[in-house]
Amino acid sequence: MPRTVPGELPELPGFEIARYPSRGPVPSEHRDAEALLVWGSRGEALREIVASLDRLRWVQTLAAGPDAVLDAGLADDVLVTSGRGLHDGPVAEHALALTLAAMRRLDRTLGAQAARSWQPRLGRESDPENPRTDPFTLDGAHVLIWGFGSIASRLAPLYAALGAEVTGVATTAGERHGFRVVAREDIQTELGRTDVLVMILPSLPATHHALDARLLALLPPHAWLVNVGRGSTVDEAALDDALRAGRLAGAALDVVETEPLPASSPLWTAPNVILTPHVAGNRPLGWQALFVENCRRFRAGEPLRNLVER
Repeated sequence: MPRTVPGELPELPGFEIARYPSRGPVPSEHRDAEALLVWGSRGEALREIVASLDRLRWVQTLAAGPDAVLDAGLADDVLVTSGRGLHDGPVAEHALALTLAAMRRLDRTLGAQAARSWQPRLGRESDPENPRTDPFTLDGAHVLIWGFGSIASRLAPLYAALGAEVTGVATTAGERHGFRVVAREDIQTELGRTDVLVMILPSLPATHHALDARLLALLPPHAWLVNVGRGSTVDEAALDDALRAGRLAGAALDVVETEPLPASSPLWTAPNVILTPHVAGNRPLGWQALFVENCRRFRAGEPLRNLVER
């Protein structure tokens, strides 16, 4: 398990627990490990860690999305379990924080504060044809959450408590957690009346650039995009074009396609963009209970919790 993982782990009879630096390498005396706990490792560092463990049989990542682990070059017979559910509360909080910062234009307010400029009407861009834009509030807004899983189950009631109408988008239509959910193929019917589009999609081949130029064009010009899922799910070139052309009010992004965001990325200078450096789910709450239970199941040969299909 990495040295960066927060908190202490209860004693696990029958297991030897060793710590390794999250950026590697694994100390040579521990390269016979059969199980690997991942937190904070990704890219080439994670690939090198995995390659050094010849007896690896199971990887538990504390990240909600297992994409970094699945890209690490694991053998086909290695089991992978995710941290799904560990970040629901923190990610929901961050998504709401980004939304409120966008609605109340706190990015501009902070700029005015740095300049010692008192501007009480900052961000109030009135549109006589659409009273929702002056001032923009969640009360009465339509929030569309694309990716209606466990995080959305925590987030949707927060928006609803502030007066928003919340609709989900998932693989199949129906009702989840008391909210209406439409199928992915019917998202076009919802985008035209959306004030805030929240993306919580995982990184999969099927979700690559799911939000493309065609779907972005269906959003009203006053709408905001909030992405706390994975950066690969948004076509960033199309997003930048929509922002610079004024076809989209703004974007609040905790994730981008290439992380860290390259200095050459146009998103740094695109208008009305709020960026946070992939910190929404930085606290895997309750990870010890999940890991201890999966250790017990691993030893007993029972199905593991949060098993990822490969």
